[in-house]
This record gives sequence, C-alpha cells and structure tokens, in this order.
Amino acid sequence: MKPSHTGLHRVFKATGYSFKGFLAAWRFEAAFRQEVFLFVVLASVACVINVNIAERALMLLCLFVVLLTELLNSAVEAVVDRVGTEHHELSGRAKDIASAAVFISLLMTFVVWSVVLSQFVV
Repeated sequence: MKPSHTGLHRVFKATGYSFKGFLAAWRFEAAFRQEVFLFVVLASVACVINVNIAERALMLLCLFVVLLTELLNSAVEAVVDRVGTEHHELSGRAKDIASAAVFISLLMTFVVWSVVLSQFVV
C-alpha cells in the first residue's frame, strides 16, 4: 500500500507533481511550447480588445482548454511509448484519438475567437 498524505501536506505534494508535469511538458513537448506561446499572445490580445466580460472569459477559457488537452495528449503519448515501441493498432488509435482532442480544442478556439472578433469586421 502506498503511503498517503493528508491535509495541506497532500496539497503541497500534489502541487509539486503538477509543476513537474508542466516542466516535463515544456521540456519534451514542442507542441506544448508552441501552444503556451499562442496562449500568451492571444491572452494578451483578449485582455486589451474591447469586448464584454463574458466574451473575454470565453476567449480565455478556450485557450486554457487547448493547454489542458495538449497536456492530456502528451500524457497519453508518454504512457503508450512507455508500454512499448513496437507498432500496435491500439497504441496508434490511442495517440490518434488524443491528438483529435487537441484538434477539437484548437477548432473550438478558432470558432469562438472568430465569432467574437467578427464584430470588429465592417
């Protein structure tokens, strides 16, 4: 049985594991670095353009979803690669489905941003 931490100690440990995950994604995943760059640029844009609070929140939320799905995609890829390097149909399927989730999050972001920004097009 693995030792369990409780209370604030568990929160601190969990936070440490999360930061290790962010650092691993940053170090080993080029797509994550690109999406963080996209996040910084677009979040800055969302904060300076003249939109209402709901639109701004939706725009920012979409950017967080992209990062979230990329982290999950990277986790799936790491686990599949850990299991074995030989080609297996289910391994490929798992990676493809996780990649599709990232694509959907990017598509969602594009649609939301397009709709919000369309009010500026004359």
